[in-house]
Amino acid sequence: MNYSKEEVMQYVAEEDVKFIRLAFCDVFGKQKNISIMPEELPRAFEYGIAFDASAIAGFGDEAHSDLFLHPDPATLTWLPWRPEHGKVVRMFCSISYPDGTPFACDTRTLLKNAVEEAKAAGCTFYFGAEQEFYLFELDEKIDPTKIPYDRAGYMDIAPEDKGENVRREICLTLEQMGIRPESSHHEEGPGQNEIDFRYTDALSAADNVMTFQTVVRTVARRNGLFADFSPKPLEGFAGNGFHINISVRPDDGKKQENMIAGILDKIIPMTVFLNPTEGSYARLGQMKAPRYVSWSRENRSQLVRIPAAEKEYRRAELRSPDPSANPYIAFALLIRASLYGIKNGIVLPAPVDLNLYHADEKAAASLARLPDSPAKAKAAAKGDTWIKECLPAEITALYCKD
Repeated sequence: MNYSKEEVMQYVAEEDVKFIRLAFCDVFGKQKNISIMPEELPRAFEYGIAFDASAIAGFGDEAHSDLFLHPDPATLTWLPWRPEHGKVVRMFCSISYPDGTPFACDTRTLLKNAVEEAKAAGCTFYFGAEQEFYLFELDEKIDPTKIPYDRAGYMDIAPEDKGENVRREICLTLEQMGIRPESSHHEEGPGQNEIDFRYTDALSAADNVMTFQTVVRTVARRNGLFADFSPKPLEGFAGNGFHINISVRPDDGKKQENMIAGILDKIIPMTVFLNPTEGSYARLGQMKAPRYVSWSRENRSQLVRIPAAEKEYRRAELRSPDPSANPYIAFALLIRASLYGIKNGIVLPAPVDLNLYHADEKAAASLARLPDSPAKAKAAAKGDTWIKECLPAEITALYCKD
C-alpha cells in the first residue's frame, strides 16, 4: 500500500492498533518477528529496534549478538485474524549492525540490491509465485499427522475437494491484506492445493510469498488442519513446487530469450539455494518436477517453460524451486542470472520438444542434469565464481556446510 512513516503513525493512532510486529526472516527463509507497542514506533523508525540475534542461524554468536530492525513503512498491513479492536499490524524490516551498516545476511536487502542493479542496467523484473501445499489432519493432541484432508485430484471440485472453503478463506484474507491472488485449485496429490499470484515487482512478490505462507498456516489451523509446504510430504505422490514466473521490461524481443539463457546457464550452481533441503531432491525428477536443464513452450516436463500468453502476460516459468527456498535469495539470484544473460547476449539453446518424463536415456543424453542430491548441489555452489559475486560468503557457507 506504500505508506510513508507519517502515514503509518497516523494509521496506528486512528485505527486502534495495539501491537506492531516487526517481521524479518532468517537466512533459510523462516519468518521471525518482534512485537512492539505503538509508543515505540517513532524510535523504531529513527533508530531501529535492537534484538539478540545469537540464537538465529547465521546471525552471529553471543559475542556479537546485537542487530537492529528498521521497519519498511511501505509494507504496513493489518493481520485480519487478530482482534479487530486492539489491532495487530505488521511491517517487514531491513537489518543493520549497531553502527548502521547493512547486515550481510539480511536477504531482503540482498534482493533490494539486485533490483537496483537491474534498474541501473535499464531492466525491471516482475515475478509471479505459484506455491503448492498439503492440508493434513491433526491428531487428538492437535499435532500434525500425514492423513490428507481429502482424496481429491487435480482441479476436482466439492464435495471431493474439501479444501475449497479453506482456499476461499485464504484468498479473502490475503485480499484484506492488500495481496491479489490470481487463481486457486486442488492439485494432484491428496489434500494438495495451489494458489497463484498476479505478477508484481520482485520485492513485493517475495514479501507476498512470506505473507502467503503465514496466512495459509494460520487459516489451516483455524480450520483444525496443518498446512505442509515441505518439498515431498508424501512418498509416492506429487511434491510441492514453488513455480516462479519471471518477465523483464522493457523487452525488445531478445531480452527474454537472453534472460532465460542466463537462468539456464547458472541454474546448477543456484540449485542448492532453490532446493535447500533433503526432501527437495526426493521431489526433483518426479511427477512434473524437472530433472534436466532444458526449456520449451508450454511443456511442463521442462525446467523452464514459456506459458501460452500474449503481450504483457508473456513470461518464463521456472519449475525446479520448492517452497523451502528463501524467496528473497531465489529472486535475487534469478535477477542476477537474467542480467548475466542479457548483458552478455547469451544465446538461448534450441527448445527440447520432448516429454522428458517419458523420454529414454538416449534422447536426453545431451542434456545437463540438475543435481540429484544435497551433496552435489552444494559442490556445484562451493567455489563457483558467479555465486561468490552474487551472495555474501556467510550465506553460501551456511547453505553449503556438510
